[in-house]
Amino acid sequence: MRAADLRLGVDVGGTNTDAVVLDRDDQVLAKAKVTTTASPAAGIHEAIRAVLASPAVDKGRVTHLMVGTTQATNAVLERRGLLKVAVLRLGGPATHGVRPLHGWPADLRSQVSVAETIVDGGIEFDGRDIAPLDKAEIARFCARVKGKAEGIAITSVFAPVSARHELAAEVIVRSELPGTNISLSHRIGSVGLLERENATVLNAALLAVARDVIEATRWSAGAHGLADPVTFFAQNDGTLMSLDYALQYPVFTIGSGPANSVRGAAFLSGATAAIVVDVGGTSTDVGILTGGFPRQSSQGVEIGGIRTNFRMPDLVTIALGGGSVISKNGDGSVRIGPRSVGYRLREEAVSFGGKTLTMTDAAVAAARLRLGSVAAVRPAGDLLAEAMQRCDEMLVSAIDRIKTSEAALPLIAVGGGSPLVPDSITGVTEVIRPKHFDAANAVGAAIASVSGEVDRIFNVGSDGRTRALAEAREEARVAAIAAGADPTTVEIVELEEVPLSYLTLPAVRIRAKAVGSLEGTR
Repeated sequence: MRAADLRLGVDVGGTNTDAVVLDRDDQVLAKAKVTTTASPAAGIHEAIRAVLASPAVDKGRVTHLMVGTTQATNAVLERRGLLKVAVLRLGGPATHGVRPLHGWPADLRSQVSVAETIVDGGIEFDGRDIAPLDKAEIARFCARVKGKAEGIAITSVFAPVSARHELAAEVIVRSELPGTNISLSHRIGSVGLLERENATVLNAALLAVARDVIEATRWSAGAHGLADPVTFFAQNDGTLMSLDYALQYPVFTIGSGPANSVRGAAFLSGATAAIVVDVGGTSTDVGILTGGFPRQSSQGVEIGGIRTNFRMPDLVTIALGGGSVISKNGDGSVRIGPRSVGYRLREEAVSFGGKTLTMTDAAVAAARLRLGSVAAVRPAGDLLAEAMQRCDEMLVSAIDRIKTSEAALPLIAVGGGSPLVPDSITGVTEVIRPKHFDAANAVGAAIASVSGEVDRIFNVGSDGRTRALAEAREEARVAAIAAGADPTTVEIVELEEVPLSYLTLPAVRIRAKAVGSLEGTR
């Protein structure tokens, strides 16, 4: 593999698609921002074209392409492009009380699921069988969904402890339904049956979306004459995964945009611990940078009305962006959003000659942003000043919600709408506005490393703690290498151990995370 020369990072957002090119020394050579289109292929294609047009970039030297995308998130929210999935739970007779897909919105369930069943099987926390796996019933279920299901989601009770029932079921499904996409829960979610099952079904439904985005990326790279760059996709812990990995686990791209911004903020500012505020055209994400990576949520995350438990960055998101529309409530008080002009900002904002008051107009009036016409926004000065004050209050509230201690941290403001952030905020030591702040998401994709993670329960016995920790470390290391990390650079960066005292046998929940450099970029 070629040593890294130039790296091209692309981040497809809801309003804009950003692209940057970094050299061997991680210096930004060029950046571009284009309007996101309905087609991800067109948005990626135009962003790559724009950044390669810079005279500082020799496209023949681009060896790596890193892409972050919101397409998986949008597919779930908009209920489009999803595959038909058969849901197989290995948990009878213990889990009949709550059926698969319990709590799913009716429209999403009807679009995704072709059938659901619970068969006998599953694992106790100590690795013993809850019941023998009913292989005959699995074969009968396969016969029922043959010709209907485009994917199979297999979930076993306590699969993070032992995956043997899921793996045995996979063998049967591959025999009965050759060529069908299969998602196994132990490779996707952590402890928690229903949330892990939900995440696994979403993953199976998103496989076609991932394939379309990857094909669009490959086409765009070829169309612009890039010489077969090594391509990676951003995942939601601020690291990257290979194309093959992304094709198998598209659910891990959900939340990758904010994670990229946090990583980009860390790189551009040099900070390893900070509050990161990423202001876009429609919304603002507030996260915490810890150890150079986004802090992960300790609770399940809801995606499109579905509770899941796969890793996600810990964020507070508010309806505040540069395109947020300013109006008045019934009592005369100012209202910001949730409506936004989005990518139509330059056509609709008053400061650009339009007729819609936006937060960009408020920032122009407050001299936080030098853009458009100041004279055009003066007639609405009082309303815009009130909106700016309300904006500051919303930011302070979001920052207070994301903090878990009273310790004061610096704040890094990134994103195209970050001029909305004031220069001083209560509870923040300083506000940092790094160079290239408007392309932090694409920078985060371009500089990211590769990770692997394990989160499961180990039955340690009287003297098995050391063995369990070693096993968790090795599983995380293997996962990082499988995702595309250079084996010689992989190291453990997080190791958490939580004793489970409420169980009858000695057990511990261990979460380990390994991170390594991309192959060819060391």
